[in-house]
Amino acid sequence: MKKSIITLSLAAVLGFGSITVGMPIEKASAANKINDLNSQKEKINQQRSGVESKLNDTDKKISENQGEQQSVQSEIERLDKAISDALAKIEEKNQEIADTKKEIEKLEAEIEILVERIKKRNELLKDRARNYQETGGMVSYIDVLMGAQSFGDFVERVGAVATIVEADQDILQAHQADKDELEKKQNQVKEELASLETMRAELESMKKSLNAQKAEKDKLLASLKHEEEEMHAHKLELAEENEILAAQEAALQKAIKLEQERQAEAARQAEAARQAELARQKAAAEAAKKSSSSAGSSSSSGSSSSSDSGSSSSPQVSAPSVASGAWTRPASGRLSSGFGNRSLGNHFGVDIASGGTVPIVAAADGVVIRSYYSSSYGNAIFIAHSVGGQTYTTVYAHMRSRSVGSGQTVSKGQQIGIMGNTGQSYGQHLHFELHRGSWDAAKSNAINPVGIVPL
Repeated sequence: MKKSIITLSLAAVLGFGSITVGMPIEKASAANKINDLNSQKEKINQQRSGVESKLNDTDKKISENQGEQQSVQSEIERLDKAISDALAKIEEKNQEIADTKKEIEKLEAEIEILVERIKKRNELLKDRARNYQETGGMVSYIDVLMGAQSFGDFVERVGAVATIVEADQDILQAHQADKDELEKKQNQVKEELASLETMRAELESMKKSLNAQKAEKDKLLASLKHEEEEMHAHKLELAEENEILAAQEAALQKAIKLEQERQAEAARQAEAARQAELARQKAAAEAAKKSSSSAGSSSSSGSSSSSDSGSSSSPQVSAPSVASGAWTRPASGRLSSGFGNRSLGNHFGVDIASGGTVPIVAAADGVVIRSYYSSSYGNAIFIAHSVGGQTYTTVYAHMRSRSVGSGQTVSKGQQIGIMGNTGQSYGQHLHFELHRGSWDAAKSNAINPVGIVPL
């Protein structure tokens, strides 16, 4: 059975006088039984208060959990927005990098032109340098000036030399300017591209960090949702336990009433028997008196006997015959699983398996605490009994159908349902439990029915 099967605090420690009708009982014992039933009813009431307190605590925890979920969801929404912004900025930087690369292509074309111009100037300057070396540099200009034939020729030669010198200076200045511009453009391109790449790397890092944060928040939200589901399941278990306790409390109330009626009936029968005995004694005395006064007369006496014949309806073909003791077998079939430890965990009952349509009967006289469908037990019935002054609770689980309702008084051997495979069951069988007294959360009162109930 599932461990988390509802913690049915079945304090079904009921004493039902209807089970012992006709048995003599002293007044003190009868009063003690009523007091015991009232005491057990008070215990159940206290258990219900505890369960209701747990229900309130669970509701509070669920509310707190939902508040945390809302907070985490808001944080996830904020992270989603931040991630979207980061992605937009990354796209923007990617576009800027693409545009910069196009600019770089243009600059590279300009740089090629500059490089070509510098190359040509270098060639020109090399030619100039060779010429200087071959002609002696400035000496050649003096030769040009000194070779003038007239003053006018000299002036023209001075102008030509000045022009040549200026041109050389212009070439050197332009050459240096081109070199400076080339270096500037190269550095500009490198810096701009490096800056964009750095910004993109930072954005990618930020996006990665945001995604990691979102993953953590998603994990936390999933954990909170799972925790909420578990709390809802626990709340359902507590609610079901509370319903069982309420039904049991009602069954106890009925048991008290039945016991009071039984005691009243027992007192009435005892008084009737006493009056009958007095009448018999009086009649016997009168008969003796007549017998002594009239000789030869004979007295006749009649005796009456009563037999307690129990008529039981013929059970279904597969139903077990009703045993003569306090207990009877609850169903026909083989004992497929015993009481105690097994591979699936501790087994607090026994399993009786059989195929076909198999009736389930009450193992003893008692009152139905609850007849209902459980997610784990399937169709289940709980019955409280009083046998030999000891209270017991029996459980019948996994039935196909139920034929008695909560609060109903049942007799030993009375059909209460049909064997089935409902709830957490693996194959058609009856899961039968016997508890001496109440059924607490730990099932500490569960006992092996073998040797008590004929199985």
